[in-house]
Amino acid sequence: MEDKYSINTQKEINSINKYLEQWRTLLCIEKNYYAEGWAISLREKTIYPRYIVIFKPYNQNKYLIKSFEIHYNKNGKEYFKDLYFIDTISSMNELFREIKNVFYGKDIINSIKKDNSNS
Repeated sequence: MEDKYSINTQKEINSINKYLEQWRTLLCIEKNYYAEGWAISLREKTIYPRYIVIFKPYNQNKYLIKSFEIHYNKNGKEYFKDLYFIDTISSMNELFREIKNVFYGKDIINSIKKDNSNS
């Protein structure tokens, strides 16, 4: 089982960080390690604030992406609305393609379609 100190884990995280470099001015990037796996959290600095999480369990060979729309209540406290979730990403190339699609609005479009179909 991989852990946060393994060479493979560090190579994966470094590859993702290198890929994210092109959007560094638009994002706040944070990496976290948990008992179950590691996560890279992306918070957009744009007018339409989103929070995107890339997660990789140590005991699985797949990646997960989840994105949220950030809202604020009357007291200024943040809360999140789920926009998009995918847990079937099996390669680094698929992950990079999915990250790019989410950055360009795939999560927002899918959320709008879902909201319209529920109306």
